[in-house]
Amino acid sequence: MSTIHLHQTTTSTPEQFIAGLTDFGPGRSKLFGNSADEYLKVHQRGPFEADVTEGSGGIWERLHYDWSDPNRVVMKTTDSNLWGGASGHTYTFTRRPDGRTELDAVVVRDGKNLKGRLLGLVLGTIGKRVLAKAFENTVKAIEARNDGATAGEFTSDRKANSSTSSAAGVSAGKR
Repeated sequence: MSTIHLHQTTTSTPEQFIAGLTDFGPGRSKLFGNSADEYLKVHQRGPFEADVTEGSGGIWERLHYDWSDPNRVVMKTTDSNLWGGASGHTYTFTRRPDGRTELDAVVVRDGKNLKGRLLGLVLGTIGKRVLAKAFENTVKAIEARNDGATAGEFTSDRKANSSTSSAAGVSAGKR
């Protein structure tokens, strides 16, 4: 099992970052490079939780998202072709007095088969740089989409779009 700790400072507010993390609509791959639209399937979505399958490159996982705590998003792997056990992601947000936000991400990869165990080992060693770069790209993409929007405007817009997307049954294959 590998546990990877990542850290970034962002100009996005926790609300803006959570809105990006929980935007399960088309184009998600622009925010998360390892989340191809053709794998994306929203099974269920509520006001503060979702059940979503996502992935890319032949690797997929079904995640239970919980963002009921405004300073934390917990994504627990409930099914995957590689990951099991304690696998998942936790994002923690700490507001700074200067308006910026400290982001801490913890990624746990607990392989459930030989391929998963080997990939988990690689991610925990030399793969950390790849994950760190992907995290940095996600932070930059969420900042870019928030340029010019206040947290209140952005959150209201996302809620309106999310309920429209959920009502339409956002689904684009397996992830």
